[in-house]
Order: sequence, then C-alpha cells, then structure tokens
Amino acid sequence: MGSRALKKRIFEMLLLPDLESVFREIGHYPATDVANILFSAICHNEELLRWRGVSSMGVTLARLAVEDMEKSRIFMRRLLWSLNDESGGIGWGAPECMAEAMVYHNGLAEEYIHMLISYMREDGEELFQDGNYLEHELLQRGLLRGICRMAAHKGRMLVERGVREDIMPYLRSSDNEVRGLAVRACGLLQVSEAKGELEKMVDDEALLRFYEDGVVSPHSVGEFAGKALAMINEGLERI
Repeated sequence: MGSRALKKRIFEMLLLPDLESVFREIGHYPATDVANILFSAICHNEELLRWRGVSSMGVTLARLAVEDMEKSRIFMRRLLWSLNDESGGIGWGAPECMAEAMVYHNGLAEEYIHMLISYMREDGEELFQDGNYLEHELLQRGLLRGICRMAAHKGRMLVERGVREDIMPYLRSSDNEVRGLAVRACGLLQVSEAKGELEKMVDDEALLRFYEDGVVSPHSVGEFAGKALAMINEGLERI
C-alpha cells in the first residue's frame, strides 16, 4: 500500500466507533509507518480525529518501544523538538502524545517524564536550569491534558517529582481550559493545598471540552472542581 493510501486508511480508522477498534486496526500496520502518519493527525482541524490521533500515537510509540526502543526514542525526541523555538513549529499535540506513550510504556515514562514536567517550570539558577516553561496558553492546555493523563495512571511518578506545587499557579489562569484541567489534576494528584481555591471554583460555569476514552464532551470548571474536592476529601479520610 502506498503512503497516501495508507494515510487515508489510517485516518479512516481513527473515526471508528470506539477506541479499542481503532487500536486493534492500526495494530495491523508497522508502528513506524503509523507513527509518521499520525503526526499529521495530531494537529488536524477535526476534533475527534485529532484526539484519536493522540491516543493512537501513544499506543503506537509504546508498541514501537517494545519492538525497538531506540526507534521509539527517535519519535519522542521528534515530539520534544517540535516544542523547541528553534524547530520552527508550534508543537501542537506533542505533550499529550508524550504522556500517552508514557502511560502505556514504563520505560518511556522513566526516561521522559522529567521532560514533560519541565514544561511547567521556569529555569532556576545556573546550576538548576531544567525548566522549559510553555507560555502559550494553547500549549499549556496540551501540557495539562498530558499531566491529567499521567496523573490518572502514573500519579505517583508525578507526586514524587513535586508536580503538586507546579499545578497550583494554573488554577488562576484566565483560560477556561487551562484552569479546568488544572482543577482536574489537583483532584487526581490529591493536592490538598488547593482546597481553598477549589471551593471558590465550584460555581465556575466556564466550559471546556474534555477528551476521555475516545470521546469528547463538554464540562464546566465548576463540575471538575466539585469532583476534585471529592477526590481530595476521600483521600484525606483514608489517611
């Protein structure tokens, strides 16, 4: 099958009725070929196709890591490079794809989680310049989506690396989606220090579109705040 025909076929697969069907079908094709095509999907204008592309990139890079770890690293570095000012690109979808790959593969998580976290942090003093803070709010959305995904599946890795403190400033973002995703991350990571701010946000009616399990649906910041408080309170009761 030629490259154009394969791209058309992969894009069709991304819109199958459920995510498991998508993963099953793209799994029949070489991981390297699929990953190359998915770089076009993760910045596509069509919302569901774009998000399914992110999910599929994660699964595909994890599969590639099992087959050939170095090839998977090449794609992870390509995602990292897209977020670099010198790349000439913008990096749409890159943080989310990195997080997806790390959710599905422990080895990738161990190697690259510090890079995902670095996008939340400013550079420190000369000996501690490990920050790559993303100022663009649209990229912050992607970063926090990735953090939420990791928090739901590998939260301990984030907590051990001090991410709870990094989340707090995003609660005051003027961007509805950044704010809502930060709220969700606070719940998943049991950020008890955020309870006061979350309580003030339960009536926040600002909407965001959230992707989960292959489906995109609208939610309010206040809805996420209520759920986050419930998660934190439940966690405190167990201590």
